[in-house]
Amino acid sequence: MPHRLETERLRCGYGSVTVVPSFDLNGDQGTILALLGPNGSGKTTVLETIAGLLPALDGVVTVDGYRLRNGQPHSAQQAGVVLVPDDRALFFGLTVDENLRAARGQRSSGIGDIYDRFPPLARRRRLPAGQLSGGEQQMLAIARALLQDPRVLLIDEMSMGLSPVVVEQLAPMIRSIAEEARAMVVIVEQHVDLALQLADRAMVLCHGVVTLDAACADLLLDPRLVEEAYFGPAQ
Repeated sequence: MPHRLETERLRCGYGSVTVVPSFDLNGDQGTILALLGPNGSGKTTVLETIAGLLPALDGVVTVDGYRLRNGQPHSAQQAGVVLVPDDRALFFGLTVDENLRAARGQRSSGIGDIYDRFPPLARRRRLPAGQLSGGEQQMLAIARALLQDPRVLLIDEMSMGLSPVVVEQLAPMIRSIAEEARAMVVIVEQHVDLALQLADRAMVLCHGVVTLDAACADLLLDPRLVEEAYFGPAQ
């Protein structure tokens, strides 16, 4: 059975500039991968390449064995790849309800289930997205992605600008999306402890190179492994 998401020798960058020379991963439905690393290490570049927003300089991306067309977001969307970018990509002048309907192509089916899953959004359904708190905006961005029936859900900087209380509310929602929607979830996250507690597996990128790929359960038992992946072994 093919992996839900697989990349082979994926070289990511911008034009003639290579940011990530080779990125290989495979992930199955119902699992969460945390992609960690310092700022500028290539994490967002990898997500945007998988989603087709950036053309790969080399390599292959497949979803359920289907090879995606390079640099074509429509191909990725048809295969079920959905990206929640770090700016959340909401229509801030539209209401919560209108944002959700836009994700469903003006169809209302499934929106009731979204409100059951995200009660704060139900209470603010008639408010413009621009008037929501940061946590509510992130909920709305994830809700919009969920309405698109993702097979692969990519979330860039889930906790950026959010309070710890809000992040604690979001984390179990991500886990339920992976398990109930049977999606493969990839999260880019700066809060290492949060990512390791949420995900099944973690990869660390430093200067475009994968320096660690391990089960989160093992990394929680020995945090020095993550530290060394970021900074190198202690002298």
